[in-house]
Amino acid sequence: MVQEKASASTKNTSLAHGVGRRKKSVARVWCRSGNGSVRVNNLDIAQYFDTLIDVQNAETPLHVIPTSSSYDMKVTVSGGGKAAQADAVKLAIARCFVQLDAASKPALRAKGLLTVDARNKERKKPGQKAARRKFQFTKR
Repeated sequence: MVQEKASASTKNTSLAHGVGRRKKSVARVWCRSGNGSVRVNNLDIAQYFDTLIDVQNAETPLHVIPTSSSYDMKVTVSGGGKAAQADAVKLAIARCFVQLDAASKPALRAKGLLTVDARNKERKKPGQKAARRKFQFTKR
């Protein structure tokens, strides 16, 4: 009886998990063995991302790793805009593949898919209208 519960619980667990962040976006990816489908917030990746550029950006790690078609990806992403979410998904999928197979790390690193983009919004400064924009100057 105990073995049945253990096998049922391992059936639903993922093989690997990856987290990616970009600006205010956070993406979490769970990889399971399957047929290569990628679901983002319970939608197909092409349905979730509006532009083809965002879809291609998010799918970049899938084209680098030849065995990617044997895994199903379940992605949850929140925060930020669609472009930042696509970058977060890209990083999360790449980290997931590294967790699955450490031998894939050099190929992903060579394409720059494991590098975190640390750029964030610059803060507004006091005495200015925005981060760099000054208040309009009136001479008289």
